[in-house]
Amino acid sequence: MPQSLLVLDQIARNFGGVQAVRALTFSIGRSEIVGLIGPNGSGKSTSVNLISGTLPVSAGTIRFDGRVVNQHPISARVPLGLSRTFQTTSVFPEFTVLDQVLTACHSSFRLNPIRAVARSAASRAEEAQQRHKALEIIAFVGLAEVADQTAASISSAQQRLLMIATALASEPKLILLDEPAAGMVAKERKDLSQLILGIRERGIAVLVIEHHMGLIMEVCERIVVLNFGQKIAEGTPAEIRANPAVIDAYLGGAH
Repeated sequence: MPQSLLVLDQIARNFGGVQAVRALTFSIGRSEIVGLIGPNGSGKSTSVNLISGTLPVSAGTIRFDGRVVNQHPISARVPLGLSRTFQTTSVFPEFTVLDQVLTACHSSFRLNPIRAVARSAASRAEEAQQRHKALEIIAFVGLAEVADQTAASISSAQQRLLMIATALASEPKLILLDEPAAGMVAKERKDLSQLILGIRERGIAVLVIEHHMGLIMEVCERIVVLNFGQKIAEGTPAEIRANPAVIDAYLGGAH
């Protein structure tokens, strides 16, 4: 699949005798928004951890941008263009919003560290460039007004936006958003939908793992559905909404 940025080919993950993910296969195209949904315990979080490199696969192959990354830890996948957010808020509470995003920007520094320590003219120019980049990303996600506030002092919804800004600062080709709408009210979720669409407009693919079906149906071009660690459906939002296997998984056979 030459146009695919991410390809999962029959990946599996075992925990002792428990098979959390079984023979999972799907792909994500460049600049595509794909949803990953399923009931609690369906294997969504494990799948995201396998894609990001937080967990190794027990079987199967993960290809990212044409490269097999099975043996790459998360620290090696980020420079390739794969970044993620987490279900629980993950910020440096004492850092300002700007400082946290700048920390992620430093992953793309191009100068020799010795020249950076010596504060050469080139180093100062790159630091100014990275600061400009960080401020642009902060404005893009809607946090410009709190750029100088500490991460601990902003709202939980803003902290989730900060995680997205931090992930964007690493210049990803694909970003994994793990339950980005958790704890958000309707207006915040609507703004998040527009942000996700805006990320795609920047040429970045997005995998959205989310329980809020309205958000998934609004932003995703394709949806992959898991149940008991297996893919039970894949298709457009309209196809997934009408799929009997999906309805059964969420509501039970009586419905």
